[in-house]
Amino acid sequence: MTEHLHKSFEGGVLTLRLTRPEKKNALTRAMYDGLAQGLHVAATHDETRVVIIAGGADFTAGNDLADFAAVEADKPRPGAAFEFLEQIRAFPKPVVAAVRGVAVGIGTTMLLHCDAVVVAKQARLQMPFSRLALVPEGGSSLLLAQRVGTALANWWLMSGEAFSGEEAMRAGLALRAVEDAQVEAEAVAIAGQLAGLPPGALAETKRLLRAPMREALEAVMAEERVAFSQQLRSPEAQAVFAAFLARKK
Repeated sequence: MTEHLHKSFEGGVLTLRLTRPEKKNALTRAMYDGLAQGLHVAATHDETRVVIIAGGADFTAGNDLADFAAVEADKPRPGAAFEFLEQIRAFPKPVVAAVRGVAVGIGTTMLLHCDAVVVAKQARLQMPFSRLALVPEGGSSLLLAQRVGTALANWWLMSGEAFSGEEAMRAGLALRAVEDAQVEAEAVAIAGQLAGLPPGALAETKRLLRAPMREALEAVMAEERVAFSQQLRSPEAQAVFAAFLARKK
């Protein structure tokens, strides 16, 4: 795995843990590659029954903006992020997310592809795409409204306003909202319960649940990818990134 992604395996459960705490687990291309590769291998590894995606004090602050600000017009960026999203979209086994601290951008949209999300009540989720002069990704322009309703989806995606883990659970984005110290244990308990079920039946259940939306989701994610990549290269997005990096300096 990559430097900032730790892999562990126990009782049929593979845990992919983001380990870049000094940057609130902001995702680099290497981290995306590690996540995608971990899911790719786990998909056909018979002993892996369930995958947990976790962070530490924070889930992830989203994309590393320094990476995005360095985009070059002739490069198919941000390919690593979209490869990970494709892997998690098509992953045939249960995925459990353990969310603490911040979950920004893709840190929230990836949850739409997880089968069980455990979130800290005090966690701060946000999809600030419009604030960064970007557009939704990860199928969120389709899936979020189905999960939480049109009114909330419109507001969260268009305003970029943050919301709490407790609000996420009430809206239907998370299965359970617990105290911060209980998130990891609750996610492990859920993963263990799923890992103990017949894997073939579980995989077929997941396939059937997603079948009615598969083609539409694939089409939406492809359209989002084009729009996101174009907007990423736009003058307004580059101006936002430059201002952000200047403030950090």
